[in-house]
Amino acid sequence: MKPFYNVAGAIAVLLGILGIFLPLLPTTPFLLLASWCFARGSDRLHGWLLSHRVFGEYLRNFEAGRGIPLKAKIVATVMLWGSLLLGMRRFEGLPVPALLGLVGACVSFYMWRVLPTLHLPPR
Repeated sequence: MKPFYNVAGAIAVLLGILGIFLPLLPTTPFLLLASWCFARGSDRLHGWLLSHRVFGEYLRNFEAGRGIPLKAKIVATVMLWGSLLLGMRRFEGLPVPALLGLVGACVSFYMWRVLPTLHLPPR
């Protein structure tokens, strides 16, 4: 089962990296999925992900239950809804835009009501 987790984690990392450059592909959920997979598949890969200089700190804080910084929540919300609104405009009718709105509402609810806000010390 460990090879499956490692392959799934590697795919999630690749999708997360693509998400940095593609507006409708989310980065954070894929990196969280990769961390979850690597935690079950490989201590070495999990350690690499948690010590990564760009997103390692965010993953460590999330895994420790401390949440994410307020700035990250604001940026994520603006990017989420900007992407969703652009996507909604591409479809005629109600079903697809309504589904996108529901997904956005659920993600926003989780991010602002369930996920803790990490209060960083002033620089």
